[in-house]
Amino acid sequence: MTTTLETWGPVDPLEPALSVRRVLTLERVLAGEPEVVAGAAQLDRPVRWVHVAEAADVGVMLTGGEMVLTTGVLLAGDDNAQAEYIRSLHRAEAAAVVLGLGRAFPTTPDVMRRAAERCGLPMVVLHRPFPFAELTEEVQSRLVRRKFAAVSLSEAVRTALTGLITAGAPLQRLLDEIAHHTGCPVVVTNLAHRVLATAGERSAVDDVLRDWERIARQAGGSEGDGWIRAELGGRGERWGQIMLCGYRGDTAGGKLLADRAAEALVLHRMLGGTAAHSWEEQSAQSLLTDLLSGVVPARQLLPRARAAGLPVNRRTFVPLVVPDGDPAQLERMLRLLGLSGLVAECTHGATAVLLSLARDQDAAVLAAHFAARLRTESGERHTVVAAADPRTAWDDVPAGLREAQHVADAVADSSAALDLPAVVRLKDVHLRGLVRLLRDDPHVQSFAERELDGLLCATAADDLLAVLRTYLATGRNKSRTAQLHHVSRPALYRRLEAIEARLGVDLDDFEQAASVHIALLAHDAQQG
Repeated sequence: MTTTLETWGPVDPLEPALSVRRVLTLERVLAGEPEVVAGAAQLDRPVRWVHVAEAADVGVMLTGGEMVLTTGVLLAGDDNAQAEYIRSLHRAEAAAVVLGLGRAFPTTPDVMRRAAERCGLPMVVLHRPFPFAELTEEVQSRLVRRKFAAVSLSEAVRTALTGLITAGAPLQRLLDEIAHHTGCPVVVTNLAHRVLATAGERSAVDDVLRDWERIARQAGGSEGDGWIRAELGGRGERWGQIMLCGYRGDTAGGKLLADRAAEALVLHRMLGGTAAHSWEEQSAQSLLTDLLSGVVPARQLLPRARAAGLPVNRRTFVPLVVPDGDPAQLERMLRLLGLSGLVAECTHGATAVLLSLARDQDAAVLAAHFAARLRTESGERHTVVAAADPRTAWDDVPAGLREAQHVADAVADSSAALDLPAVVRLKDVHLRGLVRLLRDDPHVQSFAERELDGLLCATAADDLLAVLRTYLATGRNKSRTAQLHHVSRPALYRRLEAIEARLGVDLDDFEQAASVHIALLAHDAQQG
């Protein structure tokens, strides 16, 4: 076998497990001129131990994973014994057999080679003799040091995570630390395999989430290929799992790290590290925040949405925002109504809801039903739900969420909200919605300051602005304005006269009153 010399440095517990292939790259083995004569496809089998044995029945002394070294001195001349020797190693799940050629076998014994090939057992012959004891010492030392390194890393992880928990670090900070130590994506799920949180290199995490449906289906199967799980739970109750995805170290070391991570996450949850939000809410909030911001393209967020349990194939998406909404109440309503969606608190106490409906469901009817149920449960007949038009393309969802947020902003402080329907759309917010949309335009800002300058500089500005706001919002109804401010009509007239004098306008003139009204809406939107 032709191979290159590999120098073994300090033990890294994250490097691949010690395999037959890696043992064959040792300098001492290379000096023996090794040749793989059978089982070449199985050279990546892990080596748990190295065993020197000449006994024909060595298989009964093995427990699996051993690389057996032999000269075959007790097998020479007996074809049946040679074949049975290989079969017994195969039954014992040995990693490989290494035969030193010499007096017993000057060339490769064909019977052993054929038997090993049939069993898929790696068989290596050494064309030059060398002391087996040196190889045994080298590999055993490496295995012991590797195990010690894994335990040391495990304790380092435990210490780091405990320190973060003590400092009150959020869940994401803990997961980032775990991903740093394991060198692979980390995924936390609930019992339904719905992804609650992730950590690790973004591109690697996205690769995992893109294939999450298949991974989730196999989540209850055996571990392998670096997929290592640990259960999350306490007090006799399981509520999730943490998974190391593609861990490149040996399985035993990875399991140790996963267990340490699980211990820390359970402790974090028991100590109330989730604060007012559950991990499910944090997951939804992170996703909806990224969708709203537009910083990450919607297409890149699709795997996260799918892994979070949101149906995304051939669906209609309805973006909603509920001013002063309670995420827990809205989540409960979705379950009661049998609707699929994500719920998360967004800005200024508002809560975003992204409904995912089947294409044959009536989005308008279901949104109206959702809003009506919310009014009934809240006991507030003026509760409104801001809604954007339904989206059938995932790429359009961010714009829909921003539209719903814009509508919610437009009605949040509006006294006209008393007359709004349960579901408010862009067409329902009229001028207020337009002003909200343009509030950051410097021309609009200058217009508002210019129109209201006489009041903004007045010492009694707050009181006069409040009266003006009510007067214009009620359609210049003086009786209603006086009633709402608990003043007599003559007192209201004096205040309106003061306002007109400071602004230099006639509020009985429709155009001038409209100009002041727009300026006031812009001012309130900028202050909002």
